[in-house]
Amino acid sequence: MVAIGDVDEANSAIGLAVVAIGNDALADALMRIQSDLFDCGADLATPGTDFAPTDMTLRLVASQVERLELDIDAMNAGLEPLKSFILPGGSGAGAALHLARAIVRRAERSAVALGDTANPIALAYLNRLSDYLFVAARHVNKNGAGDVLWVPGATR
Repeated sequence: MVAIGDVDEANSAIGLAVVAIGNDALADALMRIQSDLFDCGADLATPGTDFAPTDMTLRLVASQVERLELDIDAMNAGLEPLKSFILPGGSGAGAALHLARAIVRRAERSAVALGDTANPIALAYLNRLSDYLFVAARHVNKNGAGDVLWVPGATR
């Protein structure tokens, strides 16, 4: 199943970001997310129509999505609002987080393609995770000050 491989690739990219970030609270949060992604892979590997977790079936739950939302809000509070699109990069850690974000977006598309057999909470988790990683990249890029702004038409 393509979705499981894409989730695994996203998890690996997050691991690279953790190494680039070093030992801090964001790295700890990302390692928690890596565990969530293993849960997500197990969830996607068990298609169905009943998405309640059981002793035999691991499912993502709403509280995991809610935790991402709270973390996004907390990181976003220290960031200046965007006035331009930004280019992926800014720092090694920022670039690693942007790469992970792009892979998570692909994982989300692959999971959505599973249709009604995919847990809607797993889909929501992947959706919110890509936003989390974008905000985290801005956070590690000196709270947005190190972001590289896109200048439309600059290379003409």
